[in-house]
Amino acid sequence: MDELNKLSTVQLDALREISNIGAGNAATALAKLINSRIDMNVPRVNILQFTEVPDLIGGPDIPVVGLYLKVSGDAPCSILFILQVEMAAALADLVMGRDIGTTNHEEFSEIDISALMEIGNILAGTYLGALAMFTGLSFTPSVPALGMDMAGAIIDVILAQFGEVADYVLVLETELKREKQGVVGNFFLLPDPGSLEIILSALGVDVFE
Repeated sequence: MDELNKLSTVQLDALREISNIGAGNAATALAKLINSRIDMNVPRVNILQFTEVPDLIGGPDIPVVGLYLKVSGDAPCSILFILQVEMAAALADLVMGRDIGTTNHEEFSEIDISALMEIGNILAGTYLGALAMFTGLSFTPSVPALGMDMAGAIIDVILAQFGEVADYVLVLETELKREKQGVVGNFFLLPDPGSLEIILSALGVDVFE
């Protein structure tokens, strides 16, 4: 059952509210990490087919950085945070306290990669923490895997390595800003079959008929 494709406005609003709370918690955690205020919000929550993800980023041939985590627990799922390489470089600059444009997106340092992986941990942890708080369910994310490739290739690797994933994904467009500097990425929740129904039921939202 393509559960995500059947979400109502009320169900999307519930997930959007959790996403905004998770974003607020992530901004607080990132601010502590870099000792500087970070503003973060989720302006859009959307649903699309997993195969359409590369087009959302700009096309299958667009170079991207992808962070992937497998989530175990009461409602197993996967998380993918993906940015164009220029945005990933800007994000590394943002959290390292550098002027955006300092990092060469064609040559990330080990420190830059570590910073991006830590951001993946923070985003996943805070979002799942908000989801757990509202649902009472348990979620345990794996260590993030980071890949740099064309958007289409990143999706192909996930499909090949992790097998069957949801036909539809929940997309949380994510904005991070420090002062007037900003960066936009996309945060994807890929629920295992049946997991979204468990989450919505725990939220007290009417589930699928």
